[in-house]
Amino acid sequence: MPITVRVIPRSGRNRIEWENGTLKARLTAPPVDGAANEALIALLAEQLSLPKRAVRIVHGATARMKTLEIDGLTDEEVMERLQASK
Repeated sequence: MPITVRVIPRSGRNRIEWENGTLKARLTAPPVDGAANEALIALLAEQLSLPKRAVRIVHGATARMKTLEIDGLTDEEVMERLQASK
């Protein structure tokens, strides 16, 4: 299932939130050498109770707006788990 996320690196703490209907990932990692991408994958995998290999970036690896592919869950399950993680 594809999902679009806006990444905000160098934040105070790692968290995922909904803001104005957009999924935002605030990450402590800097956007250097893929550190923010790795932190994003780890955070989403943890929030969704999936292994890291089930979450991958398919578009926007060097941009703030990223499209991720999530394997193993339906659209509804992803939304439920992200809403529950607030």
